[in-house]
Amino acid sequence: MSRNRVGAARHAKKARILKKAKGYVGGRSKLWRIAKQAVLKAEVAATRDRRDRKGQFRRLWITRLSAALKTQGLSYSRFINGLKRAEIGLDRKALSELAIHSPDVFGKIVEKAKAALGA
Repeated sequence: MSRNRVGAARHAKKARILKKAKGYVGGRSKLWRIAKQAVLKAEVAATRDRRDRKGQFRRLWITRLSAALKTQGLSYSRFINGLKRAEIGLDRKALSELAIHSPDVFGKIVEKAKAALGA
């Protein structure tokens, strides 16, 4: 019986990893063992940060809303509570875009939220 060698598959796998490591500094782009570790770590970070990006954007929208609401004399938490009571279903992204590009419309939404809080 002949022995089974994985030459072609192994070469293809190494080529795939080294292609991903292209542009890395020093041995990280040339040496198989080091490149493999560098690519694995980079892919783990990319996956983690792709999920983390959603939270970063949410924090940005909340910061923008808080700054816009400060001029209206209302805190962010009370504003969100007022929106829920007024049954206004806009998300934070849409609200922050309104606050930046249409302050008059945003002001009307704030007034409705204030009215719902007072009732």
